[in-house]
Amino acid sequence: MGKITGFMEYKRVDESYDPVKERVKHYKEFTVPLEEKELKNQGARCMDCGIPFCHSGCPLGNLIPDFNDNVYNGNWEKAAKILHSTNNFPEFTGRLCPAPCEQACVLGINEDPVSIENIEKNIVEIAFEKGWVKPQIPAIRTGKTVAIVGSGPSGLAAAQQLNRAGHLVTVFERDAKAGGLLRYGIPDFKLEKPIIDRRIEILEQEGITFKTNTTVGEDVSVETLRADFDALLLCGGATARRVLPIDGSNLEGVHQAMDFLKLNNEYVDGLKTFDEIISAKGKNVIVIGGGDTGSDCIGTSNRHGAKSVTNFEILDKPTEGRPAHQPWPFWPMKMKTSSSHQEGVERHWSVSTKKFLSDENGRLKALVTCEVEWIFKEGERPQLKELPGTEKTWPCDMVLLALGFTGPGSNLVNQLELDTDFRTNIKATTKDFKTNIPGVFAAGDIRRGQSLIVWAISEGRQSAHHIDAFLMGASDLPLKDDHDLPSA
Repeated sequence: MGKITGFMEYKRVDESYDPVKERVKHYKEFTVPLEEKELKNQGARCMDCGIPFCHSGCPLGNLIPDFNDNVYNGNWEKAAKILHSTNNFPEFTGRLCPAPCEQACVLGINEDPVSIENIEKNIVEIAFEKGWVKPQIPAIRTGKTVAIVGSGPSGLAAAQQLNRAGHLVTVFERDAKAGGLLRYGIPDFKLEKPIIDRRIEILEQEGITFKTNTTVGEDVSVETLRADFDALLLCGGATARRVLPIDGSNLEGVHQAMDFLKLNNEYVDGLKTFDEIISAKGKNVIVIGGGDTGSDCIGTSNRHGAKSVTNFEILDKPTEGRPAHQPWPFWPMKMKTSSSHQEGVERHWSVSTKKFLSDENGRLKALVTCEVEWIFKEGERPQLKELPGTEKTWPCDMVLLALGFTGPGSNLVNQLELDTDFRTNIKATTKDFKTNIPGVFAAGDIRRGQSLIVWAISEGRQSAHHIDAFLMGASDLPLKDDHDLPSA
């Protein structure tokens, strides 16, 4: 905990943002950090709650009261050690996680919860600044080899854990640089890519090998991997994008959100020119999908200089507070307004897109929608009902489909003859993360479906424990409920 009476003395204070008119001119992060004194005050708000429900809210089981107490007392190095004992990459989660821990915070029952995510980010940033984050090179090598397919957060977490166990780890990545969706799906204004680069450099110094521009199943065969490595872990994510099967969905001007975001990230990285990307400059843009990816499209479109940005969500407008059927400490589906929304967008809920309209040249010129109503009956799936007489035509030059993902979207599933579930995710339980093929494991979104970064890291860590046990007969690598601190 922090200060015994801290939660009564200090109110929650969050980082502020640079002004909208300034930040939309660039792609850098734009948060204004809190002073150290204020961060200590925020750590002091962590109360003596008896049972820290934040632990159960966090898929990693982060020791939140412990690092909050050390922040309050100014013991930043110890706080960093505690944080890294359960989370390999707090610099990622401290920027990108939706913080289910805060929704489970006991103080959040009737006050603003402790600002756990921001404290986490500042702990790791201070740790990097002070040089406390150093490579942990294993003293002994086992001689066992592990291939990991995919360098997103689950693959990176598993790689670091398995390397610490002494195994020789090679990570295969189809893109030009490691990081997965962290690098090619998350805009730089939320996560600047040097943040990824500095962590990859540490992983390489620890002895992990990265093979980029390498598509498993094409550039290297699965047979080769199974022959050359003692274990294979699949962390390729959920990359099969949902489509909108309506008239005009193939028109010029209708784009998948991830194509739009990836190209822009490559432009920011200097790998492409602005003429080579999907540009929203001067266009009336409609983003279909109200999640984080849709929000990222909104922020990127505004930075391109879009003429207007409109956002459709097929679900009902969420409530400002907790819905009655989602009480504390469960995750609430309540209204979320991101920094990108604040930069300029017209938002609409309960809207379904019916068809896209083209001009005489076959380009997108408009789309047609109708309003919908959701019918809820106990014991049945919600039913979608279109409301007659609500059709509306919206002129637009570009549509971005931010509809989420449905499965791996990889030919590895067929090549390895892997069993899948009804959602096309690879079948492997959290009991041991084993697939139906001996020596082949799966973790992260490729196994559980589209999910949170914090779940990806958690599954990477847990799968590493079970792979180590598979290779050695037993494992000392921690699981979620094991909290032995690593040596410095």
